[in-house]
Amino acid sequence: MEKQNPIIETKRLILREVTSEDALDMYHYLSDEEVVKHMGLAPAQSVQEVMDEIDWYHSIIKEGTGIRWGVTLKDSDKVIGSCGYLNMQHKHYRAEVGFELSKNYWGKGIASEALGAIMRYGFNHYQLERIEALIEPGNIQSQQLVSKLGFTKEGLLRHYEYTLGKFDDLYMYSIIKRDLIK
Repeated sequence: MEKQNPIIETKRLILREVTSEDALDMYHYLSDEEVVKHMGLAPAQSVQEVMDEIDWYHSIIKEGTGIRWGVTLKDSDKVIGSCGYLNMQHKHYRAEVGFELSKNYWGKGIASEALGAIMRYGFNHYQLERIEALIEPGNIQSQQLVSKLGFTKEGLLRHYEYTLGKFDDLYMYSIIKRDLIK
């Protein structure tokens, strides 16, 4: 596992490592209740809280348990979201995918483009066999997005996570390498 993020380029996006210089841009969307309401996070109250999130991005790379890219538009270096892998299980060739995007960019195909790029990267570079997405039942947009990208809804994980003082049910979606190649 690399110790820093490779740069991934798509038609409209550059996915790159997030640094402390990106904290203010990230604060704008991580402090938005609508953006974080399905992430198991309270809205960020300060740029320091966003710095803690950035530190977590760096720690999962060092630990080999994940990787997170900042999503930027090619004509701007401003981070407008992030996507990546967590809970990587190298022994089992699987990882969980996560993503969020500033509300200003919803509905423009950006999340789909970013997620598609990191899925290809995961299958090719990390030799993943399975990519999972755990999504709250109320997060219809994310369910539609992963379905459009070829994920299969496998079932409901009842009280799977405890976040913000409550137990959350999560739908398990997955895609395996051969699903993408069909």
